This record gives sequence, structure tokens and C-alpha cells, in this order.
Amino acid sequence: MIDAATAETFARCLRVGGVAVFPSDTVYGLACDPQDKEAVRRLYALKKRDIEKPSAVMFSDLELAFAAVPELGARTREAMGRLLPGPVGVLVPNPGRRFGLACGDDPLTLGIRVPDLPAAAFALHTVRWPMLQSSANFAGEPDPRTVDDVPAGIREGADLVLDAGPLPGTPSTMVDLRGYEDDGTFAIVREGIVPAADITRLLARSGR
Repeated sequence: MIDAATAETFARCLRVGGVAVFPSDTVYGLACDPQDKEAVRRLYALKKRDIEKPSAVMFSDLELAFAAVPELGARTREAMGRLLPGPVGVLVPNPGRRFGLACGDDPLTLGIRVPDLPAAAFALHTVRWPMLQSSANFAGEPDPRTVDDVPAGIREGADLVLDAGPLPGTPSTMVDLRGYEDDGTFAIVREGIVPAADITRLLARSGR
């Protein structure tokens, strides 16, 4: 159980430049302030991940994502509304070069996640994110389903570790929407917990 007090501790950790292990809707992840260069550097170092590789920016609410990236077109927003919140990540155009620390070597593309956290078990949905997030594993190794699956080196190096018990353990499905605004095209970058057929069905309903 992640109660309101724990959620506030999590939010405070990120506000002061900390790095936290936290439960998402899919796997355990690492989180930090996406605008804090030193915190992002620490997160990547904990994962042993190349700083030039992108990470997603996670929001607690879809409207917050839209407000943070106002350049998103109407068709792209409508498609995102079909997919999110939920265990899906999307790649969208980023002409404003927002959240540059999360974009790796491609500042014109931004990854966005809006998890669907069950309010009965988590109060993290009350935290007014955004946050840079990545799975709490060493690069290329299995995604952690439990806190015990998170490598000891990551747990010991993080400033906060939240434990909400077992998670599904399968990462989010990643969908590329960068061409959606122009001609309705999309691509499955990574098939994760949501099957590709379900993504196709959801986007086929979006009035393309």
C-alpha cells in the first residue's frame, strides 16, 4: 500500500533532487526530476545506461501531459486519449525540445507515460508529476517484478525505495505516434504487456 504520506515523501524526494525506486503499473522503476541534470545523471549511472539513450517522462494525469507539451496536435492527443492512462508509452513529436534531459540524442522526440495506478492500492496518482522514469534494472537485464528483483546496487544507491508488493513484471507497450498527426500512421516499437492487436484496435477507433 502506498498511502498519502508515502506519496508525499516520494514527491519531496524528487523535488530535492533525489532518485527513487517506485512501483508503476507494470514494473518497478527509477524516478527523478526530469529537469534536474544531476539527478538524471545519477539515475543513468545507477542503471549503467548510456546517457545518450532516451527515457520516458511520466505524468500522473493525461491533461498534465498535454499542458506540458502544448505543441501536440489534435489527432495525436485524440490517439493518446485512446491509449492512456494505461500500461502504454508513446513517442510523440517534440518540436519545442521539451524535457531535453529525457530525450537522449534525439531532442525532437519525446517519450510519454501516463500509468493507470489503482487508487485503492496507490496514492502516487496524487503526486503532480512529471518525472523522468526508467525501469529499475541494469541496462539490458530483466525488468523487476518485486523490490527484491531490483539489483542491490540500485536499491542501495537510490534515496528512497517504495515497496507495493508484486507487479505484473512485463514492461509497457511502446507506440510511435510521430507520424499520426499527418497521416494516421503508427508503429509498435516494443510489444509489452498490451498486445499489438489491442493497440491497433484502439487506434482504429480513433476516427483516422
